[in-house]
Amino acid sequence: MGRLFGTDGVRGLANQDVTVELALDLAVAAAHVLGQSGAFTGPRPKAVVGRDPRASGEFLAAAVSAGLASAGVDVIDVGVVPTPAVAYLTHTMDVDLGVMISASHNPMQDNGIKFFDHSGFKLDDAVEDQIEARLREPWQRPTGADVGRISFDGHAVEAYLDHLVASVPHSLAGLRVVVDCANGAASELGPEALRRAGAEVVVIGADPDGVNINDGYGATQPRRMAAATVGHWTQAGISFDGDADRCIASDENGDIVNGDQIMGIVAAAEHERGTLRGGTLVATVMSNLGLTLAMDELGVTTLRTAVGDRYVLEEMRRGGYSVGGEQSGHVVLLDHATTGDGILTALHLLARVAQTKKPLSELAATIPQLPQALVNVPGVDKSRAASDETLLAAVAASERELGAGGRVLLRASGTEALVRVMVEAPTQEEADGHAERLAEVVRAQLALA
Repeated sequence: MGRLFGTDGVRGLANQDVTVELALDLAVAAAHVLGQSGAFTGPRPKAVVGRDPRASGEFLAAAVSAGLASAGVDVIDVGVVPTPAVAYLTHTMDVDLGVMISASHNPMQDNGIKFFDHSGFKLDDAVEDQIEARLREPWQRPTGADVGRISFDGHAVEAYLDHLVASVPHSLAGLRVVVDCANGAASELGPEALRRAGAEVVVIGADPDGVNINDGYGATQPRRMAAATVGHWTQAGISFDGDADRCIASDENGDIVNGDQIMGIVAAAEHERGTLRGGTLVATVMSNLGLTLAMDELGVTTLRTAVGDRYVLEEMRRGGYSVGGEQSGHVVLLDHATTGDGILTALHLLARVAQTKKPLSELAATIPQLPQALVNVPGVDKSRAASDETLLAAVAASERELGAGGRVLLRASGTEALVRVMVEAPTQEEADGHAERLAEVVRAQLALA
């Protein structure tokens, strides 16, 4: 059996993989691990619990709350809110633990459970492993007045909204923006935050009914948002995912502005203001080389991590950096948030548009995207991808030929028996040619017996 926790909590098919029983047991185990580690700071531990609008979130949130209360933890249910709102409230409400019920950008039938520590950061791998190890262990149950209590606070999120708007470096007055809420957790808060910051907002995908989250709308399906941007004659479009920890944009022409371009624009703005800590942007190995080249021109260092916002955040905290993220639109602004926050990202992106009075297309063009080719090679021994001498020599030859204007990335899949070959080059023809040649070497050298 594999590790229960993935790179972003526990996730799977709701009511089959992620069940009521699992949710309750995870909550109890988390209470025990954090309580005995000294993470609980008061005489009576407290937790914040939130969820996205999936139908399964109703019973899973109830199960998590029940598990925590049965272990003596007081629970504050904040209802349907974005994931970054739970992270923020966990820290600012001075509680010991936060739990978010969401499968983010996944289809409606999935769901997940994410834990946050007292400071609003996701739990370390080691703590998650301890929780998993203590699932369903025998324990002494509190009784009487020692059991936890469950309360609902529908107004706590106002503090989160105030925080978002207060962080905006420039009013959005004069901007007209399309906002696609993915029929998800930001359906109310996303448009409201932008309005409070001064923008005029055209809203789509903001009628969650428990089953339509991420269905035809959202950051992983941004074309409807892009079309609406043009159709409503707006200056920009913003698209969140189901739990609003991601943000993808479109410019006034309906062209998609991806996470690389968004964090490049935001990093450039912070660099200009002198608030880009360490003069550094943290991205993953999958971010386009064009981002690095654009940052080089500004004198900004780009650091790359493994794929996953968890690794981006680890590097940011280690080095004290303030801006990082992924091409997918998961952007971390560590001076204002402890996790990726789509609404926060949108506010800061649009503030740059308002401040410069330049169209978003012009700002995005400063972060060029080099032509990219990606070939997945299945049916190979991926364990030898990093050691086969013939393959490594072929990669080195391509890198020499591409020079500073291109890049080669070979990645063994973490879940499948395949190797991914990614090449960036000055032209699409060059990218395709190098990618296909390297894929052939992978097939020849790593073929399974």
